[in-house]
Amino acid sequence: MALLPMDLVSRIKLQITELALSDLDLDAKPILIDVREPQEAGAGMIPGAVNIPRGVLEFQIHTHEALSGEQHPAVAHGQTPIILYCQSGGRSALAALSLQQMGFDRVVSLQGGYQAWLASQQ
Repeated sequence: MALLPMDLVSRIKLQITELALSDLDLDAKPILIDVREPQEAGAGMIPGAVNIPRGVLEFQIHTHEALSGEQHPAVAHGQTPIILYCQSGGRSALAALSLQQMGFDRVVSLQGGYQAWLASQQ
């Protein structure tokens, strides 16, 4: 039986951890990755976020210039806390499961994504 995209996301959300927006602490300077496409991120991002699109995340997580320097040296191993977000939480859920399968133990998806964060700023 084929799954619709949102059915797949619903199943995946049972296998990952979602971070409530109220628990997002930007003052702690987390590794915050925006997995939206560059044109979406270009319209606005959560402060401190790095844009690595969902389609290349697995290939760039260890090599992206913004994550491999002194600011976040521990991203080379899977113990670093990583917060992923997209527009509403679907793509970041898919990305969280993928990174978990790659050995990242402390990866979460931001509930409601950028839409929820933007709404909280008004």
